[in-house]
This record gives sequence, structure tokens and C-alpha cells, in this order.
Amino acid sequence: MSDYLVRGTAADGELRFFGAYTKETAEFARTAHGLSPIATAALGRLLSAGAMMGAMMKNEQDLLTLKIDCDGPIGGLLVTADAFGHVKGFVKNPNVVLPSVKPGKLNVGGALDLGVLSVIRDTGLKEPYVGETILQTGEIAEDLTYYFAVSEQTPSSVALGVLMQKDGSVQTSGGFIFQVMPNASEETVNALEKRLSSFSSVTDELSSGKTIETLISDLLDGFSPEFNGRIPVSFVCNCSREKSERMLKSLPKNELQEMIDEGKDTEVVCHFCNRHYVFSPEELKALSEG
Repeated sequence: MSDYLVRGTAADGELRFFGAYTKETAEFARTAHGLSPIATAALGRLLSAGAMMGAMMKNEQDLLTLKIDCDGPIGGLLVTADAFGHVKGFVKNPNVVLPSVKPGKLNVGGALDLGVLSVIRDTGLKEPYVGETILQTGEIAEDLTYYFAVSEQTPSSVALGVLMQKDGSVQTSGGFIFQVMPNASEETVNALEKRLSSFSSVTDELSSGKTIETLISDLLDGFSPEFNGRIPVSFVCNCSREKSERMLKSLPKNELQEMIDEGKDTEVVCHFCNRHYVFSPEELKALSEG
């Protein structure tokens, strides 16, 4: 099944929801960056969140960035997303390894530890909107739930999960975001909270064979959820050799000349997708003269 996201409303517009299935996206990130299981779980969760939060943006040109700066051994994470299900991201330390907190539970919180979550929305204005909150658990879903409540004053429930196989590949990945609208009644809010309190986990539900739609429909049974179609989700990076050339040409002349004088190939590596672009001394010389 290809990756996708859904969105919709429930309880006659008192609730809105987003859901994402992101197995292929998380697996692409794992293989592109050579991620450890913990790094895969952390980045996979943030990629799912990025896809869903990107779908919240109003305009086609809007861009979302989720950035986590932290003290833990993972060093930090960054994900960007647009309104069309295109996401990309990386972690600073792709090889982080920690003991599990319990059997089958990767210690993502320990990998992040203390830190700050930043949500940056570039809507084409002079200055982007930036919201920041302190990490609450480092598990990412809880941190985003706190962010929505504190920074955007939108009561929300965020659930994210990545399940790894024994060979280190991704078995399943996804998540959902439920949000309470200003017109929601106390009865609706209490009923939703009760329903969510008995929810197991995203990975338990997905690995049992449920789709994101089925998972959401079960949780919102009685709230009459209405889905607004599917949007494909994929790891898309817009790096290119041409952009690498422009970056090299923008370097100070003396730096570019030093690279030429070394007489060795120069390699430009994309942080987001780990593609390598190699330039020979002759190519660098042509860029310097161009």
C-alpha cells in the first residue's frame, strides 16, 4: 500500500481530524540516511506529523518546518513539508543506539531528552510564523499535543508510531491528529477523551491490519466522521546538481580556488536525502570562471 494521508470532520464539525500512513516514507528515510532503529522511529514519527500538519496549511506555496533541538544523543531532527504530502527530513546523529525502556519499546524519549520543539510556517510573508515549546517527553506525539495546546490554543490529541522489524526495516508507520473546534460541546470533548483513554497505539492498530481510515472510524464511532479523500504522501527532496552548482558558485572566490588547487573531487551531500553530487577540479574551475 502506498503512503497517504486523510483529513475530515466529525460530530457535525465540532472535531476535525488528520491521519497518515507513512511506511514507505519512513523506510526511504531509513535507507537513505542509514538510520538506526531509534533514529528511524524518531524521524518517522516527525515525518508523519509533518505530512499531517502540512495538510493544515491554507495556501499551495506554504511551507512547514518542524525542528527539534535537543540535548539527547540523537542531537536534533528537522522535517519540512508542503500542503501536498511531500515531506523530507534528517536527524543529526543517524546512528544513535540506546537500551529499550521495555521489550519492544524503543527509547525515543531518551534519544531526544531535554530540548525545544519549533514549528515554523512560511506563508510568503516577510517573516515566517514561529512557535516554540519545551519538549515534554521527547516522544514527539506528546510534545506536539502540548505545542497545539500552548502555542496555538487548539486542544488536540496526537498519536504517532513506527514499528520496526527484526531486520531493522520498517514494518508500519503512521499517526493521527484529532482537534477540538471552538464550537465543540463539553459533552463531545468528554466523550472523545474517554474514547482516546482506552486507545492502545497506532502501531498496534496498523499492524493488526487496520487502515488509517478504519482506525479513525473506530475511534470516532458515534461521531459520524466524514472523510475528504486521500492525498499521497512521499519523501520528496528538491535538491539537484544545478542547485549544488549554484551553492558552490556562491562561495567566496578564495575558498573555491583552494578546492580547485587541492586537485581532488569535491563532494556536495544533501542533508535531507543524502544524495551525493561530485565535482571534479575541472568542473569547479569552470564554475569559478562562469
